[in-house]
Amino acid sequence: MQVLSYLIPISILLGGVGLLAFVYTVKSNQYDDPEGDARRILSDEWDDHPKP
Repeated sequence: MQVLSYLIPISILLGGVGLLAFVYTVKSNQYDDPEGDARRILSDEWDDHPKP
């Protein structure tokens, strides 16, 4: 049972680090347009190799 005295604070600390990382990504607008990239890669509108 003494192992729990180590594991519980470590798990709370790791959960807090994960939560802080998530809050940072939300504040830095990394989730602004998740659908746009998925559709943009399939679109022929912006062709990187135009025909001569």
